[in-house]
Amino acid sequence: MTAAETASADVLDGYLVEDQVGFLLRRAHQRHAALFQDGMAASDLTPMQFTALIKVVELGRTTQNQLGRLAAMDPATVQGVVRRLIARGLLTAAPDPMDRRTLVLAPTHLGAEMAAQAVACARRITEATLAPLDTAEQAVLLSLLRKIA
Repeated sequence: MTAAETASADVLDGYLVEDQVGFLLRRAHQRHAALFQDGMAASDLTPMQFTALIKVVELGRTTQNQLGRLAAMDPATVQGVVRRLIARGLLTAAPDPMDRRTLVLAPTHLGAEMAAQAVACARRITEATLAPLDTAEQAVLLSLLRKIA
């Protein structure tokens, strides 16, 4: 080993980036993102749009602010996501009669239909993402992810 290689090995002290949580989470996310993109191609929904649409359909009506909190999106992001879903005719938006500054969102009929189709795709995507794990490992992984999220 050269002096430079020895110095590098000493500095790193056995640290392997590919064994680190951030690296592994990124690799797992890349795999899931590819599966999501393929699985949702027909609906043309991004992960953020999917989440927002599903939450609005689940709630029936919600404010944009509440949606942002429930979907873990900052105000600027949720605003753009909502704008795109409205433009596609999947959501409606109207001022709250009690507070005209507040925007109330609701799913359209088309939005509810899209959500039903997207959920069927999402179930298959989740199955494909978790396929390398047995049932017990899947439960543990999901539990641990909820804990660190």
